[in-house]
Amino acid sequence: MKNTALSHKHIELGAKMVPCAGYFMPVQYEGVNAEHETVRNAVGVFDVSHMGEFILRGPNALALIQKFASNDASVLFDGKAQYSCMPNGKGGIVDDLIIYRVSAEEYFIVVNASNIEKDWNWMTSLNDLGVEMENVSDNYSLLAIQGPKAAEAMQSLTDVNLSEMVYYTFTHGKFAGKENVMISATGYTGSGGFEIYVKNEDAEHVWNEVFKAGADFGIKPIGLAARDTLRLEMGFCLYGNDIDDTTSPLEAGLGWITKFTKEFTDSEFLKKQKELGVSRKLVAFEMIDRGIPRHDYQILDASGNVIGKVTSGTMSPSMKIGIGLGYVTKEFSALESEIFIEIREKGVKAKVTKLPFYKK
Repeated sequence: MKNTALSHKHIELGAKMVPCAGYFMPVQYEGVNAEHETVRNAVGVFDVSHMGEFILRGPNALALIQKFASNDASVLFDGKAQYSCMPNGKGGIVDDLIIYRVSAEEYFIVVNASNIEKDWNWMTSLNDLGVEMENVSDNYSLLAIQGPKAAEAMQSLTDVNLSEMVYYTFTHGKFAGKENVMISATGYTGSGGFEIYVKNEDAEHVWNEVFKAGADFGIKPIGLAARDTLRLEMGFCLYGNDIDDTTSPLEAGLGWITKFTKEFTDSEFLKKQKELGVSRKLVAFEMIDRGIPRHDYQILDASGNVIGKVTSGTMSPSMKIGIGLGYVTKEFSALESEIFIEIREKGVKAKVTKLPFYKK
């Protein structure tokens, strides 16, 4: 197990540490519900330094991205980021990722921690274009500073006007006294905020300055358990749960990042799938009767027949009801469809609902 540049800080703060994607990571500090509420109402900081980062350079960098990514990266401009996924050549998904256009010939790619090696190998296998690729995953730390007070709390640390930054844009600037820090108006919580990419040697200094600057705004460290409940309330997919090598982007409701304005891996297959329609769909559901859905629980119809499986589930800290995502056969995917989650060998009533679960 590896440590991030900040693992010792989490241990000092009393975090419960668990293995995650080959790293010891903080799963919680004071408790999931309290940490969740901090991010929804104020500002919290996640150490997500286990994420992977690649740099692609050269005149054909965009052409390579267009081959492996389902979204159309040609619409990007300098300082703009885009959510995308990589189809695997068999109708499934290698990973989901964020593409940052630094310049016409340089792109910064952020991938999931558990898929760094797999993603690198996949991109490399498609790189017959002479694109210079650099895996900088071990050089960077990543702080996700999230919540409605994030811009106000962090403004004293930078000359960049944080409140004017548009969602899914980024810039490089001075932050917490360090030069050339990448400040990105992104995050996976649905409560606004920023993701700050710093060199490992600067991580502890930046962490300390972030907490000093945020002290008057109720800033707290947040663990990965609350990151999961926050993203689930928004209906954001988690790789390994809701999407993987066996799920197509169209089945997962990711048609909005699957653009047929260009050719890419699996584009013909996915075009055909779109025309014919999918046989199963990822749906959001909320519990009608009391019960907490969990990953891998069976989804049933009223007669007790298995119609699918829960991919993510929890008790929503904001809404105080059980919520989840799961794949069901197409006929049960319509809004308000009645379904049942098998909890302790009993079908517990739920209904298919619209995302996001949490509405501000």
